[in-house]
Amino acid sequence: MIPIVYGPTAVGKTELMLNVCQSLDCEIISMDSRQIYRYMDIGTAKPTKEEREIVPHHMIDIIDPDQNYNAFMYRKDAIKIMRDLKSRGKIPVFVGGTGLYAEALVRGIFEGVPADENIRKELKKLHEKEPGILRKMLEEFDPESAKKIHPNDLKRTIRALEVYIKTGERISQLQKEARPAGDFKIVILWRERKELYERINLRVEKMIEKGLIDETKRLLDMGYSKDLNSLNTIGYKETIEFLEGKYDFQHYLHILKRNTRHFARRQIIWSKRYKDAVKINLTFEEDPVSKLKKLIEEALSK
Repeated sequence: MIPIVYGPTAVGKTELMLNVCQSLDCEIISMDSRQIYRYMDIGTAKPTKEEREIVPHHMIDIIDPDQNYNAFMYRKDAIKIMRDLKSRGKIPVFVGGTGLYAEALVRGIFEGVPADENIRKELKKLHEKEPGILRKMLEEFDPESAKKIHPNDLKRTIRALEVYIKTGERISQLQKEARPAGDFKIVILWRERKELYERINLRVEKMIEKGLIDETKRLLDMGYSKDLNSLNTIGYKETIEFLEGKYDFQHYLHILKRNTRHFARRQIIWSKRYKDAVKINLTFEEDPVSKLKKLIEEALSK
């Protein structure tokens, strides 16, 4: 079985995995949909170059911010790396908090209907004209997908409607034809809410101290549009709004912390779908390194 270590932002994945992987000769395959982008280091909390020298990390800095990438592409690239590591006698461990990437590995993903930009543009126009209408359409045409897709996830809502409009088939049904990429053992890291939120607030403050605002300015100066999916994410979106003068620094700090906490909460909700996962509460676990190491060893023996 291949280990997957999933956890919300700021839970402590990187520090823990550095300790575990050194003793097990593991290499990490990142499962983070933002760390794939070059030049976006501070806002995505990437492992430092020093940390990556201690333990090799894959699927980090693989594309530029204006390049398209999706879960299907991630699955294909990650499986290739996983197989290569295994052929060289290394232990691959997937680590991250992007639920869709985990889902692509564990349950497979459907990508059989090509994108149709005309349909997508029309759906976006409809959304702008009448906010909430796409959600109502999804609930009517594909209620199963509506239960899985967050009401604010416009991208996946449009994709589900696009597939239905093009094929007359529900994407929820087509996705059931997907196949897992292997046999996985999922370990979920978590902390008590108060502690996790305190860690998130501290992380946000440290990101700003390290230069999140300057990093965002640099990306815009490089010619990257604020409307890119890569920059329309937590950390960069709020910073761009601050740079545009939408609110003062204290309100910017408040908004950034709040949105990051909300993001972590969504990650935690996502993790609940994995009923067979083993959970490690880092708030109370006395020796999480030994606990996680043992779980990985058990997974590898099966």
